Amino acid sequence: MKNEKTDYKNIPGWGMDIDPGNEPTYPMKNYTGDDHKRSVYERSNQQHADVEILKSNERPALSAVLGNTVPPSGISGMIRRYAFKHSEDRYRHWIPLILADRVNVVEGIIEDLSRGIIPNIFAESGIRAAIRHNPKGLLKKVIITSVVAGVILYALKKKK
Repeated sequence: MKNEKTDYKNIPGWGMDIDPGNEPTYPMKNYTGDDHKRSVYERSNQQHADVEILKSNERPALSAVLGNTVPPSGISGMIRRYAFKHSEDRYRHWIPLILADRVNVVEGIIEDLSRGIIPNIFAESGIRAAIRHNPKGLLKKVIITSVVAGVILYALKKKK
């Protein structure tokens, strides 16, 4: 009797690529024999990084294309540096990055105010687009935020 774990014929779709007539790209693909040589090529020079770039500890090398980046700075940068010390499969990596984004927004507002620029938070938050394209979702957010803020204010007043 065959072991069910090694009897792959019971798995729907198993071995479907064995028949070349059943290969999905068959009529379109022009087989040249180079399919197996595509990983053999002369690699271009690595782009030079002239600012601090945080990178995963699972992939210690810089990615091939960096683009222009803003180096981490301030409290949000400290939070991001902490996050990148941890593996990408942990909450200790992702939750601090989400927090760092929120802190970075506040840092940006403070930076604008320190330069004498009054930020238009209403326009920059995308509320106009939300009113036009997702009014129900915006109303839901406003109601939830109001309820949460009301509960927090009530709890603070009750403590006093």
